[in-house]
Amino acid sequence: MDTKSQILDIAMNLSRVGNWAADDYKGKKERIKTFLAGTSGYIKGLNRSSFSPSFTEIFGKFVRQYPILRKEGINGPKDPVRWAEEMMTWGNILTHRSSLIT
Repeated sequence: MDTKSQILDIAMNLSRVGNWAADDYKGKKERIKTFLAGTSGYIKGLNRSSFSPSFTEIFGKFVRQYPILRKEGINGPKDPVRWAEEMMTWGNILTHRSSLIT
């Protein structure tokens, strides 16, 4: 799978997780944990050599924020709706910015 497709998979997972958390975090916690683990694997497996400087900058911000969001998602966010919005926001940002990948 090419890098752009991997970024789009990560973005889709973030959006899915965010939607599930906003709808019913407690009821979908195990599914959320599964997708967070998969997303972490996708992030680790990325070939970043095709990143443009502007995408590298935004992706760097994301990878610094993701472990915090992941931990909060696994432990149970204090405010599931706020957490869900952050996940969906990152999903949107990565989707939009994926056009910067060559």
